[in-house]
Amino acid sequence: MKYTDQTFDEERALYAVSDSLIENCRFDGPADGESALKETHDIEVRKSFFNLRYPFWHVTNGKIFDSELTENCRAALWYDNNILIEGCHLNGIKALRECDTITIKNSTANSPEFIWKCRNLHIENLTIEQSEYPFFEVETAKIEKLKMKGKYSFQYCSNIEITNSELDTKDAFWHSKNVTVRDSVIKGEYLGWYSENLTLINCRITGTQPFCYCKNLVLENCTMENCDLSFEKSTVQVSVKGKIDSVKNPLSGKIEADCIGEIILDDSITDVSKTKIICHKRPSQNCFKCA
Repeated sequence: MKYTDQTFDEERALYAVSDSLIENCRFDGPADGESALKETHDIEVRKSFFNLRYPFWHVTNGKIFDSELTENCRAALWYDNNILIEGCHLNGIKALRECDTITIKNSTANSPEFIWKCRNLHIENLTIEQSEYPFFEVETAKIEKLKMKGKYSFQYCSNIEITNSELDTKDAFWHSKNVTVRDSVIKGEYLGWYSENLTLINCRITGTQPFCYCKNLVLENCTMENCDLSFEKSTVQVSVKGKIDSVKNPLSGKIEADCIGEIILDDSITDVSKTKIICHKRPSQNCFKCA
């Protein structure tokens, strides 16, 4: 079935259609219809405009190309399976939730609570202009060329790989498990608290009080800028190029940097024998401050 150059405003306008192409259509109008493509399967949407709520619920095997979902398009994709989104603008709150096997390419998003409780994601060249709590409880994802701005990203997520990305986000990766970030820039305070098996490789890290209360934190060949009070009560394996502003009460492991501005060790909290701290500029163990 093919739907071309039509406007739909009624509720469940194309409910349960299958094996269909929807092209150059508008889902908009005074009737304030919702759930336009609910319970559909094997559909392809091209160059269409969505300005109504809940358009893609319980969709199986869907492709959405070169389309716009406005800020009025609330909760656009929920409970879907095997969806490709390419060349689209996703602008409504809670754009994806409880979805499985989702691919997003060459798209933009401005969506609070973007991508919650989703599984098996493949993301390539996505710009998130603004979001709060994006990627909450996401499980298993490969992400490349993500550029995002927001708050509280990747909380309670697991089994995530991120490469070649720019993340401007406070409180990222809280309570995350098994996350690896490579060749990326991460800006934002309070990074990675309460995480487990968080690994950053060749990354540029900026922001106060990163990596506190972490288990098995690994930093390889990273830089840290304006990062004070780092690694509090964390188990770590850290190799940093350049300076760390300050290190505070790590639990155990190894911290190595060219320069460490200050090392704060409270004997009542930390067993100093369990953490090896190497400052190459002044390697003496008795020297806790670099010029």
